[in-house]
Amino acid sequence: MKFIVEYCVVLVEPKYGGNVGAVARSMKNFDVSSLYLVNPCEIDDEARVRAMHAQDVLDNAMVYSCFEDVRNDLDYCVGTSSVVGMKEKSCLRKAVSLKDFAEQIQGFDGKVGLVFGREDYGLYNSEIAVCDVLVNVPTSEGYPSLNLSHAVTVVLYELFTHGVKPRDVKGMGVVEKENLNRVLCEVLDLIGYPAHKREKAEIMLRRLVGRAMPSIWEYHTLMGVIGEVIRRLKRF
Repeated sequence: MKFIVEYCVVLVEPKYGGNVGAVARSMKNFDVSSLYLVNPCEIDDEARVRAMHAQDVLDNAMVYSCFEDVRNDLDYCVGTSSVVGMKEKSCLRKAVSLKDFAEQIQGFDGKVGLVFGREDYGLYNSEIAVCDVLVNVPTSEGYPSLNLSHAVTVVLYELFTHGVKPRDVKGMGVVEKENLNRVLCEVLDLIGYPAHKREKAEIMLRRLVGRAMPSIWEYHTLMGVIGEVIRRLKRF
């Protein structure tokens, strides 16, 4: 059996219909059809004009009222941001390059959400915190922020040119990923991890799991090891 990644473009609270239409056109260019919109602006005439021959992408777009709902529909969540943390301990905004991500994601089995934030603000920290990985497009330090549709185009182009190579090893899905994150948090509880460090630790562990993208076999092995750790900690 072969497993193939499914990309979904997620726009969080887009403000301008023209940008949504331009994103739809870019998606059509790179053979991506799933558009998820979180609390979007009106899909107006400008959106239709800018979409050109991608009207079906707009027609079939799924609309969500909040980011949490769309997050629950994704197996793997990829945040994007022009603002990244350069220090080693900046776990929230510690990003991987788009090129590295495109290489790592090849052969992943499941629905991958490519999440783009508001035109004027980007993604909130709370939204970035629940993403499995943060991706950054290298740009000039003098003006790092890309137009929304341009950012989507660059990301889709890089993924398209790398291609998706099916693999025979099934990767873990959203249920397994959340189970793994849950038991890691349980370990933090049992060892009395300091409360003032807890949020950063949870984000770091989520990102670590997200970058590793364990196979389903690796997941079961990890769960067995962590389960034994939890059982022994509970004896004390």
